[in-house]
Amino acid sequence: MKFISLFSVIRGYNIPIIILAQYFSAIFILAPEKRPLSILLDFHLFLIVFVSSLTIASGYIINNFYDSKKDLINRPNKSMLDRLISQKTKLQVYFSLNFIVAFLAIFVSWRAFMFFSVYIFLIWYYSHKIKKHPIIGNLTAAFLAILPFFAILLYYKNLYEVIFGHATFLFLLILIREMIKDLENIKGDLANDYKTIPIIYGETVSKKIITALTIATIIPIYVLIEIFDVGYMDIYFYSCLFILIFFVLRLWKSNTKEQYLLLHNVLKFLIVAGVFCIILINPRVLWHGRKLLMTM
Repeated sequence: MKFISLFSVIRGYNIPIIILAQYFSAIFILAPEKRPLSILLDFHLFLIVFVSSLTIASGYIINNFYDSKKDLINRPNKSMLDRLISQKTKLQVYFSLNFIVAFLAIFVSWRAFMFFSVYIFLIWYYSHKIKKHPIIGNLTAAFLAILPFFAILLYYKNLYEVIFGHATFLFLLILIREMIKDLENIKGDLANDYKTIPIIYGETVSKKIITALTIATIIPIYVLIEIFDVGYMDIYFYSCLFILIFFVLRLWKSNTKEQYLLLHNVLKFLIVAGVFCIILINPRVLWHGRKLLMTM
């Protein structure tokens, strides 16, 4: 049971998705001139992805550590499972993972070591201080969620402008999700003195901001479809527009935890679907490699 509890604390179901997202980003966006097999066999890239996963896992642990009281109210079932592991054990695992991250990152480069050291510090500072503050807490959470992709970007040193279009769209989706979570968790946040947007400014203001952010997703979608070549992935972006319209309509009719949870899960679905739809940029790369395709 303790293993299951630890798996719940580190949200082990999220980490494989992040690993896939990093490898798909490398294959289809950041290193399109290389064959997929050479990317998969790149040991330094493997270390970066592995270290990213450990850093994210440790981030979930420290976040769980600070949110334990709030989660008793907001997520009682998950919280009871998580509490099978003591706070002391969580901290021990947290520091152990961070030590492994620092040790492995040195093997890649000093730049990787500095990147992940800063990343670990930012996650801790967010969980300890920033998370309780409105707006800046939401922005920081969304920024930290997309930061692992910049580790891959720094590794390949390919500043393709298209990656910033993808990152902006993903950032907006995660930011909207964070704000939906604030609506979903009002009771626990209020009891633990969290200064979230719905608590300070009210649910109506929060919904207006979410609506504005949802409308703002049109900008990166337009840029990605009309300016850059995203191949068949435009199907995904058009589908997102359609789903997000109904998302906003549903948002203004929602006022219970269960209704906000449904909206949260819709955004989760769009994010996870987006990872797998990266393949649609150019499916033939999986068999031939883009460099070979360009010579055909």
